[in-house]
Amino acid sequence: MNIFELLIVQPVFNLLLGLYGIFGDFGVAVILFTIIIRFAMWPLVVKQLHQVKAMRKLQPELVKIKKAAKGNRQVEGMKMLELYKKHGVKPFRSILMLLIQLPIFIALFQVIQVFTSHREQIEEFTYGFMQQFGPIRDLVANPDSFHTHFLGLVDLTGRAITAEGVSIFLLLLAVLAAVTQYIISKQTNPQTSSKRLRDVLAEAGDGKQPDQAELNAVMMSKMIKILPVFMFFVMLSLPGGVGLYYVTSNAFAAIQQHFLLKKDTEELEDIAESAIKKEQGKKATAKARAKQAQEAKTVSTERITRISAKDTRRK
Repeated sequence: MNIFELLIVQPVFNLLLGLYGIFGDFGVAVILFTIIIRFAMWPLVVKQLHQVKAMRKLQPELVKIKKAAKGNRQVEGMKMLELYKKHGVKPFRSILMLLIQLPIFIALFQVIQVFTSHREQIEEFTYGFMQQFGPIRDLVANPDSFHTHFLGLVDLTGRAITAEGVSIFLLLLAVLAAVTQYIISKQTNPQTSSKRLRDVLAEAGDGKQPDQAELNAVMMSKMIKILPVFMFFVMLSLPGGVGLYYVTSNAFAAIQQHFLLKKDTEELEDIAESAIKKEQGKKATAKARAKQAQEAKTVSTERITRISAKDTRRK
C-alpha cells in the first residue's frame, strides 16, 4: 500500500464501508459520504464564498484602477494587488477547494475498483477495529456478498454506456453532473462581460491591445459553458458511484452557496455601510481639525496685529 492509499484511499474506503455496513446500500453510503465530506469542508467553503462576494464588490474599484492606469499594465497590476491586500482578497483561494476535492475524487474511484475488480483487497484496506462490526466482518469473510446496487435497482460500479446497452439512470446522472456543474460555476462567477470572444479577438486583430480583465471575463464565461459538457462525457466513462458522488456534491454545494452567498451579501452590505460611516467620520474629523486650525490661525493673526499696534504706539 503506497502513501496515497494509506493517507487518502484507506480512510475513504473505511468511511464508505462503515456507512455501507450500517445502511446496507452502496448508493445511500455514497450519498451520506458526500454530505459528510461537504460538511467537513464547510469552513473552506465559507472562506471561498467570502472571496467570491468580495471580488464582486471590488469590480467597480477595479474598473477605476484600469482607467487610472491608462494602459500601464505594471501600474494596474500593482494597484490591483494593493486593493486585494486592503480588502483581504486572495483570488486564487478557490483553487484550494479543487486541490482538496481531487484526491477524494481519485480515491473514490480506486475504492470502487476495490469493490468491483479487486475484492480480495477488502480485508487489506479495512481497519482492524472496523472488522469488529458484524456486517463488515461478514463482508471481509465473504467479499462477494458486497451489493453494488443503489436501492436494489442500479449497479453503481457500471458505466452509463456499455456494449450491453445504455443505463438510463447512469445517463441521467451524467446529465445532472453537467447541469449542477453549470449551476455552481454560475453562482461563483465574479465577473460578467457583455463582449463576446470574437469581439475581443477582432479588436486585437485591429491592433488594439485587449483588456486583460475583459479577456478573463470572456474566457470564464466560455469555461462555464464548456466545463459542464466536458464533465458530461467524463461521467459517461466513469463508474456510476463516482457520478452519484459528483452530482450529490454539486447539488449540496449549490444549496450551500445559495445560502452562504445570500448571507455574505448581508454581511458585506453591513461592512460597506460601516466603512462609509467610518469614512464620513474621518471627513467630519478632518473638517473639525481644519476649522480648529483656521480658528487658531485667526487668533494668532489677531495677537500679532495687537502686538504690532502696541509697538507702533510705543514708538
